[in-house]
Amino acid sequence: MALVTTEPTINEGPLFAEVDMASDFNAPTVRATVIQASTIFYDTPATLDKAERLLGEAVGHGSQLVVFPEAFVGGYPRGSDFGVSIGNRTAKGREEFRKYHSAAIDVPGPEVDRLATMAGKYKVHLVMGVIERDGYTLYCTVLFFDSQGHYLGKHRKIMPTALERIIWGFGDGSTIPVFETPIGKIGAAICWENRMPLLRTAMYAKGIEIYCAPTADARDVWQASMTHIALEGGCFVLSANQFCRRRDYPPPPEYVFAGTEEDLTPDFVVCAGGSVIISPSGAILAGPNYDGEALISADLDLGEIARAKFDFDVVGHYSRPEVLSLTVKDHPTNPVTFTSTSKKIEDNTK
Repeated sequence: MALVTTEPTINEGPLFAEVDMASDFNAPTVRATVIQASTIFYDTPATLDKAERLLGEAVGHGSQLVVFPEAFVGGYPRGSDFGVSIGNRTAKGREEFRKYHSAAIDVPGPEVDRLATMAGKYKVHLVMGVIERDGYTLYCTVLFFDSQGHYLGKHRKIMPTALERIIWGFGDGSTIPVFETPIGKIGAAICWENRMPLLRTAMYAKGIEIYCAPTADARDVWQASMTHIALEGGCFVLSANQFCRRRDYPPPPEYVFAGTEEDLTPDFVVCAGGSVIISPSGAILAGPNYDGEALISADLDLGEIARAKFDFDVVGHYSRPEVLSLTVKDHPTNPVTFTSTSKKIEDNTK
C-alpha cells in the first residue's frame, strides 16, 4: 500500500492524499474523496463556487464519489450561542439567526439544482452537507446526487447535539435513506448521530456499503467511532470535516466566538479536521488529516465488504432476531394534516 502526500498550502489549493489498494477481479474498485475545507461563512454563492472548484480537483484525480463536510453549504456556526440562556433571548441573537437563516438553502431549490448540475458536469456521485431551510425552521441535512446529475434525496439529522437543538429542527424516520447506485449502496449519518446504535442498525439493515459520516468533531476520539462503525457494519466509512481558522469566519463584532473570542488570532485553528477513510476491516486507508484544507482519497475495493461480513454480519448471521429486534418508524411526521387533501386523493382513485 503506497501513500502519497504533499504539504498543505491553504492559498494554493488543498492537499491531496491518495491510497492505492489491490482490487478483486469480481468486485469493482471505487475512487472516493472526502473534502476537508471551510465554508465561506454567510456567503452561500461563494461557498458553492468553492465546492465546484474542489469537486473539479477531486474528479481530476479520478474520483467517482466525493463527500463534503457537515453543513458545508450554509455553515457550521461554531462558537455561536445565538444570544440564548435559559428563559432569555437577545435581539443580537435573533439577528444572528436571521442571517444564518438567510444563508441556508431550500430543498428543492436553485442551490440544489446547481449542485445537481455540478454532479452531472463532472460525472461524479456527490454527498453534500447543507443547512436546509424549510419555512422558518432549519435542518442540518445531507443531500445525495448521482453521476448523471440527478438529485436522489436527503437525510436530515435526527438528533442535533447540545446547543445545535436551539437552531436546528429534528429529522424523522422518513429521511434515513440508503441509495443503490452503480458504485455501491450509499447513505449518511451526521456527526454525533453516528453514536446512536439504533440509527446505525437501521442503515445496516438497508444494506449500506459506503457509509458517509460528515462531521464537525475533530477530536482524536472521533477516529475510534469511525473505526468501530466500519467494523460493526462491514462497510467503508468516509468521514469529512471542515478545517477552519478564525479568519474563515466573519470578524467581530459581526461574528463572535462566545467566551473565547479575546484569545483567538486570525490564524487560530477552530476546527482541525481529522477527515478519514476506513475499510470494512478497520484499516485506515487515508487520513486522518489535521494539517489543513485537503482532498483525502482512497480506492475502495468493494470485495472487502464480503470478506468482512464473512466474520461478522450485524443484521445477518450475527443477529438474533428472536431475542433482539428493531422497529423503525420511517413515515413522515407532519405537525398538520389536512383532511381535504386526503379526500381529494380518495376521490381521484374512485
